[in-house]
Amino acid sequence: MKKSNYLLMTMVLLLSISPANVFATIKAPEIIENPKEVPIEVQAMYNRLNEIKAMDRSNLNSIQKKVLRNEVKTIKAELRTTNNGVYLSIGAIIIIILLLILIL
Repeated sequence: MKKSNYLLMTMVLLLSISPANVFATIKAPEIIENPKEVPIEVQAMYNRLNEIKAMDRSNLNSIQKKVLRNEVKTIKAELRTTNNGVYLSIGAIIIIILLLILIL
């Protein structure tokens, strides 16, 4: 092909591909009061964590601070176990995908 044909094809390609203008619309955020019902026990744990966070710990001795830290750790561990979701690590996802590829 001639050089002019390449130039013509390049011009047609460049002119036919144009970026599309996309304008985002601003929507008012919807406020959801309670997306899920929180069990009473879980709400009590969150309330206790907020109480501990709001405490003035400057006048506590080291033993009392240690007890509070342990309480926070146990509450957080319990809250992690109350989530009824299924969590998959990246390695598990890769293994599942590989098994699906091998099977199919």
